[in-house]
Amino acid sequence: MQFIADFHIHSKYSRATSPSMDVESISKYAKIKGISLVGTGDFTHPLWLEELKQKLKPLGNGLFDYDGTLFMLTSEVNNFFHSGGKLKQVHNILFAPSFEVVEQINELIGRKGDLRSDGRPSLGMSAADLVELVMGVSKDCAIVPAHVWTPWRSIFGSASGFNSVEECFGDQSKHIFAFESGLSSDPKMNWMLSSLDKYALISNSDSHSPAKIGREANVFDLKEPTYLSLLEAIKKKDMEKFKMTVEFFPEEGKYHYDGHRIHNVRFSPEESIRNNNICPVCKRKLTIGVMHRVMELADRKYGYTPPNAVPFVHAIPLEELIASVRGKGVGSASVQTEYSSLISSFGTEFNVLLTAEMDELRRKAPADIADAILHVREGKVKILPGYDGVYGEIQLKEEAGQSNLSKFF
Repeated sequence: MQFIADFHIHSKYSRATSPSMDVESISKYAKIKGISLVGTGDFTHPLWLEELKQKLKPLGNGLFDYDGTLFMLTSEVNNFFHSGGKLKQVHNILFAPSFEVVEQINELIGRKGDLRSDGRPSLGMSAADLVELVMGVSKDCAIVPAHVWTPWRSIFGSASGFNSVEECFGDQSKHIFAFESGLSSDPKMNWMLSSLDKYALISNSDSHSPAKIGREANVFDLKEPTYLSLLEAIKKKDMEKFKMTVEFFPEEGKYHYDGHRIHNVRFSPEESIRNNNICPVCKRKLTIGVMHRVMELADRKYGYTPPNAVPFVHAIPLEELIASVRGKGVGSASVQTEYSSLISSFGTEFNVLLTAEMDELRRKAPADIADAILHVREGKVKILPGYDGVYGEIQLKEEAGQSNLSKFF
């Protein structure tokens, strides 16, 4: 059974999140996108946890069902602590196999932070202590560092991060087996560090609104998906079962390049270095982005692929692609109408973006949209890189080639 999973989202109880992020809307949009399994997000929040208990049906295998959509119990937390004389903040994703385990985790971490304050609570404890606590509740739990390269609140971030897994997690590093690449990096960038070869890479939307679900995702092929079989496939990087990740073009992420958005300064790492990482307008320090930080820690050239690496493909969310072709806003009526029409014709968004054959695209989609989809599949796009909280700008190229996605589907 081949299916797509998005493990990291947020509920309506997280800050800056749509009030529509409830169980019903998450399930509805997961179906539109073609997502079979989605993380609950925010299981640490008492009100959200109660809603999950009321609405999700346990399947007896660590997964839950709501109206045909599978759910896995997940939550993101912010660890803040001092290390080496500096304040560190690291976001981590927690995976749990049951409500009983979640309740035990919440009881313990609730002593380190106010769980009602935010769906993604801040905990006054080190990342290592969090891992020890969670794994002490159940060995079936998992902890995955979130969006590992973003400048703030990530394990390798330029603002407050570490230079290695061991620096962050100490003797609890033995429990870390995967990272979340985040929107501003892709696997090829992570493969520039030989120290990361032993870790699996997963990709998730970190969605704060229903329409963003699945903007990054993971493709699996399992006879019967269960909580443990999913984690095992990730941990072993079993390419028969963990088929690939679906990634943003990292340039589209809002922290790919360095910059200072107040003054519209967007710099490549090389430009930043020439300017001593200083904004030429206000003379303050630039926000150092993901590509720069990867290059600082890399011991390989870009383009190297480890022998046991799970493959990946790039994709641009369909609404964004239509908006770029039409020169309209994503939320405009015409873009939404065309998006709905394509979903009606192809069934799901991922069918449009990844699995539809060229002939089918030519038959069912407008010619310019079909061309754009094929351009994206072949990487024939140009993106003005994102920087300092500003998303990258998509510019589609003129020529498309034959897709190579057939080996995955």
